[in-house]
Amino acid sequence: MDASKPVIRLEREMRPDFLEEIFEIPGGEHIKACIQCGTCSGSCPASPQMEYTPRQIIAMIRAGMRDDVLSSNTIWMCASCYLCQERCPAQIKITDVMYALKRLSVKEGKAPPKAALMAELFVDNINTYGRNSEGLLIMKYYLGKSWGKALSNAGLGMALWKAGRLSAGEVFSPHRIKGIDQLRKIIAKVVEEGVV
Repeated sequence: MDASKPVIRLEREMRPDFLEEIFEIPGGEHIKACIQCGTCSGSCPASPQMEYTPRQIIAMIRAGMRDDVLSSNTIWMCASCYLCQERCPAQIKITDVMYALKRLSVKEGKAPPKAALMAELFVDNINTYGRNSEGLLIMKYYLGKSWGKALSNAGLGMALWKAGRLSAGEVFSPHRIKGIDQLRKIIAKVVEEGVV
């Protein structure tokens, strides 16, 4: 969808309860203070690839456009750099809201399949090692999809390895953190409480 064109929805398609849902996210209640200045969108390095800018996402949340927000690529393009959050004059925790939107999107089956798979593999790495191994994550992602895709990216893998950004140890035998059992208990409690 072209982000420069306004999104028009019928009133019956709006979900006014969506804003209340976002208010329950720690810091989410600050969305009502948004003045639509566009600082978040202007600061975001990923906004040119987003379907809607962060400013538009906030306006859409406030308008109750739940399905449009949860189905957009914007929440998945967020690089978690926190620049929008640091520069926001209303001190809105935009990055935290994006994470919450990702969780809702996955929970409701609205996430793009590739993003949902990446999130699943990331959580698997955290549960197994207590941390993420990016090399292992990418290997699982591509090998799980197809050998052809993995082989077509072999050149990129070699370039990362030569630049010192990827090591065989990180891919094939990442180390577990100390106290992983405690971390697993924390994760289990968070899941039990329904936070994730």
